[in-house]
Amino acid sequence: MMSNRPVEALFLLIKSLEKAEKRHFKLYINRSSARTGELKVVRLFDLIDKLPSYNEESLLRRMPGVTKSQLTNLKTHLYREILASLRLLKRTDSIDLEINELFDYAHILYKKGLFLPSLRMIDRAKELARTYDKINVLPQLLSLEKRIEGLHITRQVEFRADEIARESTEVTEQIHRVSQLSNLALKLFSWFVQHGHARDQSDEAAVRVFLQEHLPADAWKYDGFYERLYLYQSLSWYAFIRQDFIQYYRYAQKWVELFEQDPTRIRIETGHYIKGLHTLLNAQFDLRHHRAFRKTLQQLEDLSKTERIQANDNFRVQCFIYLCTARINGHFMDGSFAAGVKQIPAIEAELNSIELFIDSHRSLVLDYKFAMLCFGSGDPARSIDYLRKIIDSPTNLRYDLQCYARLLHLLAHYELGNDSLMESLTKSTYRFLAKMKNLTAIEEAMFRFLRKSLPLSPRQLKPELEKFLEEIKHLERDRFQTRAFAYLDIISWLESKVQGRPMAAVVHDKFLASKRA
Repeated sequence: MMSNRPVEALFLLIKSLEKAEKRHFKLYINRSSARTGELKVVRLFDLIDKLPSYNEESLLRRMPGVTKSQLTNLKTHLYREILASLRLLKRTDSIDLEINELFDYAHILYKKGLFLPSLRMIDRAKELARTYDKINVLPQLLSLEKRIEGLHITRQVEFRADEIARESTEVTEQIHRVSQLSNLALKLFSWFVQHGHARDQSDEAAVRVFLQEHLPADAWKYDGFYERLYLYQSLSWYAFIRQDFIQYYRYAQKWVELFEQDPTRIRIETGHYIKGLHTLLNAQFDLRHHRAFRKTLQQLEDLSKTERIQANDNFRVQCFIYLCTARINGHFMDGSFAAGVKQIPAIEAELNSIELFIDSHRSLVLDYKFAMLCFGSGDPARSIDYLRKIIDSPTNLRYDLQCYARLLHLLAHYELGNDSLMESLTKSTYRFLAKMKNLTAIEEAMFRFLRKSLPLSPRQLKPELEKFLEEIKHLERDRFQTRAFAYLDIISWLESKVQGRPMAAVVHDKFLASKRA
């Protein structure tokens, strides 16, 4: 996961190291120098490791005799030494590193004039790459093989020329197919992060045209692992953007099944498998498939405890974020908002410890979910605190989330009875949603209700609440209106107001009814 703000690269790398990795670095650097205690890079490593935040002036003060330009050179050297140490430590944990190591050995043997041993090393690397579909490394292996066969007499060229040419053509074609589909998946994901769900038929038409223009006509005939993976990812994002949750579920399921059909892939592409489980959980949440949701959540829980995840910083953070999201969604489903609120402090404590590795998009989503938990539990004031983080955020991500944060912010002030603020807040929120082209029938009805309800007495208010509920309830079946219900669950809120019951109780009753159905 990418950090959500620019940070000195060396500082970020050192802060990401586990105790075992730091210990291995010290051992590694000790073997490369007879005077470890005097090494300036070790001194620099220890100083940066103790800094709460990067401060170059502090480093220069603590390293007398070192100029600013010398410090720059030391940092560059230390960065490379840490990476070299990590490469040595992690080489058996990654197929990519293992293949690249074989390539390096083949290249060294070639430079030594040992052509046949070099070719044998290339064959081992190619076999490993093909076994795990690591096609992107094959071109450099084939390139070195061509160089050896083309420039030197190995007594194999007469037999290998056609075979190498055929291999090169097949690899190039496969890389092109994978590239097309991975580009499509990435662009659709980017579309969602920027804009959220399709707001209307115009948005849907635009994303449909985009898919038609970029999806290869024969994509369904591709049978390679990565071709299928990126095809399912692309179609999952396409369905999610269109709010076609049935198709979203279908392709998320295929995504996960692709790994379960060949469990060795889980280790090779762990990140994609984690993301697949997360996507499947979201689809099951959107469709309120409670039992399937719990089963998939348990899968992710079990995966997060494995050595593979615990030994990898990126996977551990990824699992943590997705587990938090899923658990909170579970509270939304069954109405246990108060129980979810109790988990927030522990989640925030862990988030603070890994904040350098969390992207802005994830932070926005979690803040919104915290706000919804607080609102649903009957604590609108605390909900406002989280919503202000989103509203005041300078990011240009997730305009839909920005819009619904403002709507929830408006409802929270309404719940608090802040009548003096409501008129100005209603106007500013309406202007923002209009500017973002995020005004649907539900939002328009909400604004009409809020404007009309402010001067009313409690007895006069109830008929207006019932009228508002009746006006929007039938829109639950309208695909382009479902965003508001997913983000706000305004139906349950209105029902709680009409019935004079907590929102959590209304949602829980619906959950129990759905389990009996």
